[in-house]
Amino acid sequence: MSENGSNGRISGSVSSVVGPVVDFSFTSGDLPEIYHAVYVDLDDDSTLVCEVQQHLGDGAVRALAMSTTDGLRRGMEGYSFGAPITVPVGPATLGRIFDVTGRPIDSDDPVDAVDHYSIHREPPSFADRSTQAELFETGVKVVDLIAPFTKGGKTGIFG
Repeated sequence: MSENGSNGRISGSVSSVVGPVVDFSFTSGDLPEIYHAVYVDLDDDSTLVCEVQQHLGDGAVRALAMSTTDGLRRGMEGYSFGAPITVPVGPATLGRIFDVTGRPIDSDDPVDAVDHYSIHREPPSFADRSTQAELFETGVKVVDLIAPFTKGGKTGIFG
């Protein structure tokens, strides 16, 4: 079931599913790097995106599923294009809501973003960081008034 085509696609199969943790077996000897995406096409015409977290040896990797693993079973094909999960960035993303894999969840309208960045990036250098406390304007009046966020903080909103 494994093959490494000319398009850089690395194929393998699901060998274990325990909650959100999915193990893949790649018999070709090529393994996706840590933090690279592995995709599984599910029976309901959706695609499960997983992120490699560990190389287990013997052609196996352990990955974390970015959504529910319902419908996933051993033997299903998993494939990687040798790249991490990327999300759209720039002016086209303003006012839109995305899931962790960069897919818009607010509507079916496509995102016309020019750039896509990996979800794992190097932090800015110390020279590029500000030493002043700055407020992050969310655009949600209640949040900005009652519980303002500081830029660079570890704050999130669920709702």
